Amino acid sequence: MKNKKLIVAALAAAVLSAGTAGADEVKIGIAAEPYPPFASLDASGKWVGWEIEVIDAVCAAAELECVITPVAWDGIIPSLTGQQIDALMASMSITEERMKTIDFSDPYYNTPAVIVADKSMDIEPTPESLAGKIIGIQASTIHQAYANEHFKDAAEIRVYQTQDEANQDLFAGRIDATQADSIAMADFVSSDTGACCEIKGAVENDVSILGRGVGAGVRKGDDALREKLNAGIAAILADGTHDEITSRYFTASIYSE
Repeated sequence: MKNKKLIVAALAAAVLSAGTAGADEVKIGIAAEPYPPFASLDASGKWVGWEIEVIDAVCAAAELECVITPVAWDGIIPSLTGQQIDALMASMSITEERMKTIDFSDPYYNTPAVIVADKSMDIEPTPESLAGKIIGIQASTIHQAYANEHFKDAAEIRVYQTQDEANQDLFAGRIDATQADSIAMADFVSSDTGACCEIKGAVENDVSILGRGVGAGVRKGDDALREKLNAGIAAILADGTHDEITSRYFTASIYSE
């Protein structure tokens, strides 16, 4: 493993040294809707969170001058293809469907999708167990695509513009369950609002829908930027920066190859 990390670091350094001496300004799109602990606004109006710190670290390693640019989630890919932003790093999973429109960097985190429901409910993350239930899902996400494929014949799917709205309705009892990323939901169930609920388990993996991890999105054919971002990701994985950032937010690694 140590030798592998040294090789990765060497390759990353080679790619970075091949670039220009000065930093390039890159507009990095994030979702304008808060998504703690990955990205949210603090009391001063500054964007903070695990993903914000990773963006900063990747850009520094890649010698890119990055500008955080909030964009509504459902318009983030059109903003990229329309050149309002240069790349996106918004907890977007690398899926076959999205790769028809944009290119992706290597993954910088990978976590399972889970079902969350009230602690009193005896349910499992399966179509059979969720039959007759109301499941809240954030629009334009892999979770909506997964629910439409695996749960819609058994359960009622209720769509929300943000995950926070789904969480609020779960707390209020207007829906029975929600599906979302395990880390984001771990943060929710540990909060005062989410104390009602618990993670019931991970849904069965469907790589064709859930993808192979979260990566940075770039426009089709923008290989130069994609390679720089790949080099930055490889560098922070190799030198321990990724682990250091992760340790401030989570109790275990959220990156798996």
